[in-house]
Amino acid sequence: MTLAPPRPRAALALAVALTLAGCAFAPPKLQHPALRDDVPLAGLSAPTRAGWPATDWWRAYDDPQLDELMATALQQSPDLVQAQGRVHTAEQSVKLAAAQAGLSINGTAQLSRQRISEHGLMPPQLLGFTWYNQADLGVQFQYDFDWWGKKRAAIESALDQAHAAEAQRSAAALTIQNAVADTYFGWLADEARLALARQSLAVQQHLLDIAELRVRQGVDLPDTVQEAHSRVIAVQQAQTALESSAQIRKVALAALLGVAPAQLPPLVPRPLPATGGALPADAKLDLIARRPDIAASRWQVEAALKQTDVARAQFFPDISITAMAGLSSTNQGAPALFGGGSSGSLGNVFSAGSRVFGLTPALHLPIFEGGRLKAAYGISRAQLDDTVAQYNATVFHAAREVASQALAAEQLATTRRQQTQQIDADERLVASAQARLRQGVRDAREGLAAQAQLLQQQDQAVSLHAQALTTDLALIKALGGGYRMPADTASATPTSPTSPSKNASRSPRP
Repeated sequence: MTLAPPRPRAALALAVALTLAGCAFAPPKLQHPALRDDVPLAGLSAPTRAGWPATDWWRAYDDPQLDELMATALQQSPDLVQAQGRVHTAEQSVKLAAAQAGLSINGTAQLSRQRISEHGLMPPQLLGFTWYNQADLGVQFQYDFDWWGKKRAAIESALDQAHAAEAQRSAAALTIQNAVADTYFGWLADEARLALARQSLAVQQHLLDIAELRVRQGVDLPDTVQEAHSRVIAVQQAQTALESSAQIRKVALAALLGVAPAQLPPLVPRPLPATGGALPADAKLDLIARRPDIAASRWQVEAALKQTDVARAQFFPDISITAMAGLSSTNQGAPALFGGGSSGSLGNVFSAGSRVFGLTPALHLPIFEGGRLKAAYGISRAQLDDTVAQYNATVFHAAREVASQALAAEQLATTRRQQTQQIDADERLVASAQARLRQGVRDAREGLAAQAQLLQQQDQAVSLHAQALTTDLALIKALGGGYRMPADTASATPTSPTSPSKNASRSPRP
């Protein structure tokens, strides 16, 4: 409904009455939902450390090859490019929402020629002409008063969605970084195990040669040769599996970087780096701002809350004002455009007498919507409840992930210490066997068997080291991988689950 009141006092009285009517039917304003400001990590007994992972956390491993892989991944990864595209889309949505909230100015220019029906309401015989020309030039100004904060809430909702998209991009980058590091360390572990497998194959081949010699001399039964040959085949199979695994990991690295396998930078085997595996002392409180997925979920809550403001503002009247200024001229006869001296000339469109002006204040109030406004508001409330539930689920998932990875890292550290003790014992056995061999007390078989057992334990140690690195990377990812919610956006998020938050001050609701 559009009303153009004839007198200012009557218009003001009508506006006040309709506004009060709208307020009577509008739902009550929502308080900020209660959100957790810590993660449930109480009772977790895990080693602690000072500080959080740095933004470039992979540099702590001191591996130039890994640094180069990370640089390439952050520039060319298809998943990261896709996430960045979502950020750009959200940013453009903010610009669109802001553009719809301000003053709009439109210009028009049209020229039309029309024939009047000879059997119409005004026959041409009375007018004296059958054809006429219409020329219009004008500018229209329109401004909607955002008294109830609907457009402001829409802008802030779009801005919160942009913040969420940026946090999601950070989460995607962290996932890619974690996958690159894990795949690279897996390749290093395969290469280290391949070196041990080659040594083990040489030992088993030597044992096979001794067994064949002893059988030819009639000292041992032929079955000893078959047993030794079986061990050689087993080591060869393990070596083939490791070679295949190393190649697959390089292909996976190329896919993560968005390049062909041939375009991978040259990789040289090197020792696996040391691991950390400890939690920051303030993980329980600070993890909320350190996890990009939690930050994204929190911004989604803020955006959904603003959408409830938009839906609630629909119950209130919209007040706008439209102004128009231009030139308009109607002439009969043939259109001698901008020429002079004929009845069809449109040159007088630019004369002072062709000026037209208009000013139209308007009031739009929903009176009967068939429940549409209530349904739209109910949908926004349901979406808000859903985003709050998703936020809480994200927080609990983060706590479970941190706790499980921290405990796994501690257990692996204990297992690796025990494995080191086992290797030390096997190294002493090898030294004793070699000493007896030099003294002529025993033959070479005892030393070779001890060496084979040592190589097997060393292979197990490399596998445990690789598992520890995987757990270390998973813990870094669980801790947010160096992400930190920017100060200008973090200050806009609620800091207490019981207060309306700082964000409430920037978007007051009627």
